[in-house]
Amino acid sequence: MTTTSLMGYILEEDVELTLGELCHSCRVEADFVVELVEEGVIDPLEPTATQWSFEGSSLVRLRRAASLYRDLGVNVAGIALALDLLEESDRLRAELARRRLQP
Repeated sequence: MTTTSLMGYILEEDVELTLGELCHSCRVEADFVVELVEEGVIDPLEPTATQWSFEGSSLVRLRRAASLYRDLGVNVAGIALALDLLEESDRLRAELARRRLQP
């Protein structure tokens, strides 16, 4: 018997997080978030605003980025590449699972 473990986040699509809320939730410094924004890893809703806010999906991406940085020592450019590859892998797995369920 095979056991599969799943982890997920439930976020409303229209939730907005301030920079402070995002940093607090992910236990990161604002400077780290700024670097990720500059690298295109996450995007503020209004990049030219004096105070940034972020979509709820940024929380998931930032948590993954922080984990790569803390646990593996990956630099910001490497984080951008790794996140793109991880998300593509997730997308392909979901597609494969969907196709397996089709008659």
